[in-house]
Amino acid sequence: MSLFKAAWTNSISRAFGKFASTEFPSAVQMVINYAYVKLMGVDLSAFEDIDHYKSLNALFTRKLIYNRGLTDDPNAFISPADSLVTAEGDVKDAEALQIKGFSYSVRELLTEHFEPDVVAPVEHGKYINFYLSPKDYHRYHAPIDMRVLRAVHVPGALYPVNLKYLRKVPSLFVKNERVILECVDNANQLFFIVLVGALNVGKMTLSFDKRIETNTEAAKVQVYDYDNVTLRRGDELGMFMMGSTIVLLFEEGFVDLVENLEGRKVRFGDVVAYRKSK
Repeated sequence: MSLFKAAWTNSISRAFGKFASTEFPSAVQMVINYAYVKLMGVDLSAFEDIDHYKSLNALFTRKLIYNRGLTDDPNAFISPADSLVTAEGDVKDAEALQIKGFSYSVRELLTEHFEPDVVAPVEHGKYINFYLSPKDYHRYHAPIDMRVLRAVHVPGALYPVNLKYLRKVPSLFVKNERVILECVDNANQLFFIVLVGALNVGKMTLSFDKRIETNTEAAKVQVYDYDNVTLRRGDELGMFMMGSTIVLLFEEGFVDLVENLEGRKVRFGDVVAYRKSK
């Protein structure tokens, strides 16, 4: 993929983000909202009525109005979002799959802004990829009680991350813009949450740090360190302003994944892994 094409997809995404954020007159906005809901097959049964949303972006980032029932098991990792599991399994020789037949380097995904001894524990660990389609609920949540130690914002391309492109573009997650969160559970076991941008993603946000701005013309990597950012399982972590992908990477020996999730839809709150007892 050329640098020109990468710049083109980013420009299109910024333009779409501006359109989606615009509050049109109510009659026009209702036409836009209805067209989007019908075209994408959006289920609004757990959300406000369609006329509640004053922009397309407000519809994308809609908030649940009913609480999801979360497991009481302290060792359970839940899905951070409503999504499709496109791949899961063992990281082998520091490589994980974006989809069958296409792998990517965990070290390249996490960039040089994490010391080798920080990355090393996940190079033979486990991973799960969650794809959020345009019709899905776009907010993401803490998968377990956790602390965030560092966030790294990596500018990049904004190629689509749907199944077609996962089968077409090698190392797609490494090429795209992303926000990487270095996290630990309450026993200081390491995992990473990687928020991957995509075509038409207006922004990715983090609820605990408003400084992080994605999909801008800035090309500089930004690193943010934290001393006291803690979240409980299920707490809102942020949102995509359109569909995209989340990757969870776990240190070796940390979790057992729920089997046979690959190719299946999961909802925020569904259990996807269990912490191993020490």
